[in-house]
Amino acid sequence: MTLGDVSETAAIAERVTRDLRWSRMMAAAQAGDAGAYEALLRECLPLLRAICRARLRDATEAEDAVQDTLLTIHRARDSYNAARPFRPWLVAIAERRALDRVRSRGRRVRREVSVDAAGEIASGDAGAEAGLDARRAAANLRQAIEDLPPAQRTALGLTKIQELTLLEASQRSGMSVSALKVATHRALHALRRRFDTKE
Repeated sequence: MTLGDVSETAAIAERVTRDLRWSRMMAAAQAGDAGAYEALLRECLPLLRAICRARLRDATEAEDAVQDTLLTIHRARDSYNAARPFRPWLVAIAERRALDRVRSRGRRVRREVSVDAAGEIASGDAGAEAGLDARRAAANLRQAIEDLPPAQRTALGLTKIQELTLLEASQRSGMSVSALKVATHRALHALRRRFDTKE
């Protein structure tokens, strides 16, 4: 066993221990233990921030997504099944809240055309039209990614957009490496199919 294998094994063991602790803390919170609930949220905060910052480049938007996530956890805390791991439930909520922010921002951006671009288009500048076409193509791609099922969207975002290794993506998402491979393949296939049929 190499030093890398030992450190990877230690990291996995630490994560499993933390996940079990979080599951117990959430079960205690559901039973009315306010201290366990507060400690759990405090411990989860760095993970929530990492997920939201990975999805949202704007720090304010990311922090708003974290707050949305905390609010959703609070509202949905009774729906958590204590027999299941807590971390994937938490990650799924954070991913959804961050993607809600991405979608909301995308809708705003698609409705807006910058004043400079509008002036250039009105003047008949061919470069401005090409730039607008590029922005439209980027918006179409963003929308196509947003329309993917959550697991495919997450896998694609982590492995292809953020370019994380499969192990890093697995640790961040809570998905197995094989599930990430399958979801990424299906996401790419769906995007190719979508754009091939439109051309």
